[in-house]
Amino acid sequence: MQYISNILFLLVLVAGIGYFTFNIRKVIRNIKIGIPVSVSDKGERWANVLRIAIGQSKMVVRPISGAMHIIVYVGFVIINIEVLEIIIDGLFGTHRIFSSFLGSFYGVLLGTFEILAILVFVAVIIFWIRRNVIKIKRFMSSEMTGWPKNDGNFILYFEMVLMGLFLLMNATDVPFQEMNNGNVVSQYIANWFSGTPQGTLHIIESIAWWLHIIGILIFLNYLYFSKHLHIMLAFPNVFYGRIAPKGQFKNNEAVTKEVKMMMDPTIDPFAAPPAGEEQAVPAKFGASDVMDLTQTQLLNAYTCTECGRCTSECPANITGKKLSPRKIMMDTRDRLEEVGKNLDANKGVFVPDGKQLLGDYITNEELWACTSCNACVEACPVSIDPLSIIMEMRQYLVMEQSAAPNELNVTMTNIENNGAPWPFNQQDRLNWAKE
Repeated sequence: MQYISNILFLLVLVAGIGYFTFNIRKVIRNIKIGIPVSVSDKGERWANVLRIAIGQSKMVVRPISGAMHIIVYVGFVIINIEVLEIIIDGLFGTHRIFSSFLGSFYGVLLGTFEILAILVFVAVIIFWIRRNVIKIKRFMSSEMTGWPKNDGNFILYFEMVLMGLFLLMNATDVPFQEMNNGNVVSQYIANWFSGTPQGTLHIIESIAWWLHIIGILIFLNYLYFSKHLHIMLAFPNVFYGRIAPKGQFKNNEAVTKEVKMMMDPTIDPFAAPPAGEEQAVPAKFGASDVMDLTQTQLLNAYTCTECGRCTSECPANITGKKLSPRKIMMDTRDRLEEVGKNLDANKGVFVPDGKQLLGDYITNEELWACTSCNACVEACPVSIDPLSIIMEMRQYLVMEQSAAPNELNVTMTNIENNGAPWPFNQQDRLNWAKE
């Protein structure tokens, strides 16, 4: 009977991890649809991972939600040790294998787990109240209806159930309770079962044990369909995140060369370029679909936690404009998923579907509402850069479709004709000094 249980556990474990691996490979495939990027300054990038991803430095900018998130984060990381013990016990038929060689430290470890479980449970309840009772504004935006809203709640329910099962498993484990070491919280739950036969307690403990590990595997596979994929992707996303000064914009190489040529009076604009130095003209300026974005930008889309800090800091959104940086990232992810399903249905070949990110998901009005102030980039706790996508799509509108707003067209015409954004003749530009 024990071997049957071990084999059954192995099958459940392989199925859970196998399906998760299958979905993660699709995520990686979809991200690779984008333009490859090279990275430099790896030392600075690893420092960002330690400070931002592991140290959660940007989370605590908002102390209440930041502190609760750190509790859940630490609980998630440390309780994985308990998950490892369950896996070993399930595969080899042991019972609390770590207690056999950790000695009294095992009690300290389990006691820490139980305290963290209660803290996580409380934090999750507060998160649920903030979303559903207090209804904090950043969770009530138009893009946070339907699935995005339900997804946030499902995660909270998952975490409450998993923490509850962990404590119930400990409370009904008679040998563990008899150790009287580590049952800091579960001893009080165990009192609820006083007088219950040991056989019944063993059945309850076994059911809680199985539900706990199956629940963890279900949660693991749910990540692919959820905003909580950031649990895994936040670390590479911070590593590949922007390290250049936020006010520094990327110049288009082809345009930069042309401008430099125009500004150098010694260059003959009609002369042929030297052999081997022919200027490569890009197939497309800017981006209109996810295939035109970089792999880092697509990784950003999958990493978005939908927390809304970016949108709540956006001056355009605050003043009632349609722009929401969070929606930009959610739309990019939705379109990327749609392209991925297209590839799945056509054996890895993308068949044009008559859609694109620009227009079908993100409107011109949203793009031109952006002030390019970088408030969204500064606010993001996991180094996501919505502005880079906005600027790429703006470049496409201007250079490929000549679809800039009239006010911008007037400004650019003035710069071209007058050397300044104002409609004054160049000879009159210094008249102000005479006054």
